[in-house]
Amino acid sequence: MRIFEQNSFYMIHVLGHNHSIIQQFITEIRDKEVQKDRMRFRRNMERMGECIAYEISKQLTYKMKDVETPLGMASCWQLDEDVVLGTILRAGLPLHYGMLNVFDKADNAIISAYRKHSSEVDFEIEIEYMSSPSLEGKTLILSDPMLATGMSMVSAYKVLTVQRGQPSKIHVVSVVASEQGLEYVRKYLPQNVEYWIVVLDPEMNAKSYIVPGIGDAGDLSFGEKLE
Repeated sequence: MRIFEQNSFYMIHVLGHNHSIIQQFITEIRDKEVQKDRMRFRRNMERMGECIAYEISKQLTYKMKDVETPLGMASCWQLDEDVVLGTILRAGLPLHYGMLNVFDKADNAIISAYRKHSSEVDFEIEIEYMSSPSLEGKTLILSDPMLATGMSMVSAYKVLTVQRGQPSKIHVVSVVASEQGLEYVRKYLPQNVEYWIVVLDPEMNAKSYIVPGIGDAGDLSFGEKLE
């Protein structure tokens, strides 16, 4: 899906629109009965990370390399970009590991972010911890399984780029996004960002959870937490 706005180009890939096995994975992570199997939930997140990473890999640049096989020489292609995989703790870990299975030589950036509530419905995003290599001139793939308000994604991007430099390419990855969250990140992130989303849901509830969504991805992966 391509969106044009005010003569600026945005690329949004909604992978769940096309028939592929990723539709089976998203069906299972939405199903509240299948969600009871925590291991399967994590594995489906991981598998979607693998699928998304493969799709992103088609957009990257490659260079030719001659390699010696047991029987001769072969001209082969290899990735010619420095990839950094970034994710937001804790919910992002299974999705992150899936992408790391594909981009197995990538450096990694980890951000701890949470909703600091001032009331039952009002909150700000707090960043507690960040660990990242230099991003200067590299390809950043920043993931969070749920893009609800979009505030966590924007906060993570800002702290990474302020402290670790400006990447040359940026890919934002989410499994489930709200339409409002997508519009928010498009407003506050650079115009050259490519977005990779499995499904786009129409709304959020009063507590800013995506509807119909899947629930709390962190709790479903790792168990309920104390607030």
